Amino acid sequence: MQHKTLIKVRGYHLDIYQHVNNARYLEFLEEARWGYLEDSGDIDWFAKHKLAWIIVNININYRVAATMGDTLEILTRFSKIGGKSAVVKQEVRIAGKDAIAADAEVTIVCLDQKTGKPVVIEGELKARLEQHIAEQ
Repeated sequence: MQHKTLIKVRGYHLDIYQHVNNARYLEFLEEARWGYLEDSGDIDWFAKHKLAWIIVNININYRVAATMGDTLEILTRFSKIGGKSAVVKQEVRIAGKDAIAADAEVTIVCLDQKTGKPVVIEGELKARLEQHIAEQ
């Protein structure tokens, strides 16, 4: 499943150069991941199973500056499921401008909230995550 989140760039998102501050993109990407998890029903499923996602790595590329008034389309999708981690790909597009402002690969691990330790992605958990890739 590929999920789309829309965010309007506001003045408080800007830096001294009047474009979106680089740190704000991380907030935009997180907002989009939360939207994805809400819409897919994963937040409830993971809470029920006492599991949580933890980010262990983010690689982000800044491509084109976004400015005040732009509407950003953030596309989010799972791209890889491994033994203990998964990768979420995200792309930030500037609506109406055939431009990509940023793209990122976010590596996450699934944490057992009782033990505080990562879990192996297998069985029901693996099937749940693989359905995201299959739906693309």
